[in-house]
Amino acid sequence: MITGVLISAFVFGGTPKRAVKKAFTETFIYVSPAILKEYRETPLLLEAKGKIDHSQLKALISGIASFVSKAKLIQSKKILICRDPEDKVLIECCLEARADFLVTGDKDLLDIRELPFKLDILSPAQFVSRLKP
Repeated sequence: MITGVLISAFVFGGTPKRAVKKAFTETFIYVSPAILKEYRETPLLLEAKGKIDHSQLKALISGIASFVSKAKLIQSKKILICRDPEDKVLIECCLEARADFLVTGDKDLLDIRELPFKLDILSPAQFVSRLKP
């Protein structure tokens, strides 16, 4: 699950929160060292830029820590598929984990139509409606 979905889930709630809860209870979660680094750095950057306040920062850090506690750490292989090079770590992690899907709100990722492996790239709303209730 990409960082943006986690931020939306733990700071604002709504569909992203339902998607995170569904992922946490019904799926396997995989992360790579690069993804963990992003999870660690992004909340602090958001607070420094004034995009979230301190109480939102604490909720976000706590939520990400809980989410990651269920995750399996994998070492990913390099792959060049995304038009946004910063998103490649997510695709690499999915490839190595043999993931069935990636949940994202990122248009660059949602627009990918062909991959050299099977992966469904879903928005949080698509993910919530797709899996069992």
